[in-house]
Amino acid sequence: MHYPIQVERLKEAFVRLAAVESPSRREGDLAEILKDIFSRELGGQVLEDSSTALTGSQVGNLIVRIPGQEGASPLFFNAHMDTVEPCRGIHVLFDDGVFTSDGTTILGADDKAAIAILIEVTRVIRETGMPHPPLEYVFTVCEEIGLLGAKALDTGLLQARAGYALDSIDPDVLINQAPCATRFNVKIVGRAAHAGLNPEHGINSIRLAAKAISKVPMGRLDPDTTANIGLIKGGKATNIVPDEVEIEGEVRSHSEDRLGQVQDEILSIFYKVVRENRPDVPPGRASGPALPVVQTEVMNDYPLMSVPKEHPLVATARRAARSLGRELRSEKTGGGSDANVLNGKGLATVIMGIGMRKVHTTEEFIRLDDMVSTTELVLEIIKQWG
Repeated sequence: MHYPIQVERLKEAFVRLAAVESPSRREGDLAEILKDIFSRELGGQVLEDSSTALTGSQVGNLIVRIPGQEGASPLFFNAHMDTVEPCRGIHVLFDDGVFTSDGTTILGADDKAAIAILIEVTRVIRETGMPHPPLEYVFTVCEEIGLLGAKALDTGLLQARAGYALDSIDPDVLINQAPCATRFNVKIVGRAAHAGLNPEHGINSIRLAAKAISKVPMGRLDPDTTANIGLIKGGKATNIVPDEVEIEGEVRSHSEDRLGQVQDEILSIFYKVVRENRPDVPPGRASGPALPVVQTEVMNDYPLMSVPKEHPLVATARRAARSLGRELRSEKTGGGSDANVLNGKGLATVIMGIGMRKVHTTEEFIRLDDMVSTTELVLEIIKQWG
């Protein structure tokens, strides 16, 4: 089916949204624009949740309701309002069908191209009178700094229990599997001493951390599991034996059991190294805690996402693509997104690609043709849903 998508209007909507600065926690200006477009121009109902106390953002998550056919199963679409830095003073360029920035900032196609697509979808539905189920758009804040908006989302404001997150690269790929993840923090406490006068009185925490890190499994551990140490900080000066060091890392896996095994293995290595390097203290000489010591903290980052290929979300999207002469591939990813969190909250979600490329860099770009193709696919999914 040919949908009367107005390409120039889609282009203008994206340029307008991309030019609005909306780094994480400062999505307020963009939220006001979306409230105006969807409530005043498109006749939707715009709700804002009370997540600001948890996210620290200027604004809560937005939920836009577009009334549809009575008795039809509601469907939601998700995109996030925030972008990574640098996003101050974005100048959108368009040449030969491709959007870029001027090279000094990101473009913001991640994820404002998705928002522009949903605006055009709504305009087409209104102009054509196309029958559709009740629709909800979930625009989250603070996705780029730990999926904070989705984690704080008040799901009681949603009627739909299934939907699509428009937040990936390849428009011919539907992501139905993504890993669960944990983050860990390790602190090693040694003993400070003058590095030139009496280094033998000190316990070098950085040296102990290095010993442990050299034994920690990192990188791709198996087809479904990765681990990484990404931050290390400690020490006060080159002439002081460092008494404290902190290490931060993560583990991701498509298996919850494997995730736990790797996380336990990593922490046990730090404990073992510290224990083996604790000097013997003669009886009667002990004062205070035996040094060195290790302190650890593990935080669940996001839950496992695994939507079966037989699920209506996947089946509908693939059927819709075929009706447009396309084929969607179902794939799994190594990254986490709002979709992980939404699934964890009982909202079945799969991820659609929209064509954005080189995201999180000043070389980010997106082709207008890919945005048009995604708009068509979203419209066809809505038509065929339920």
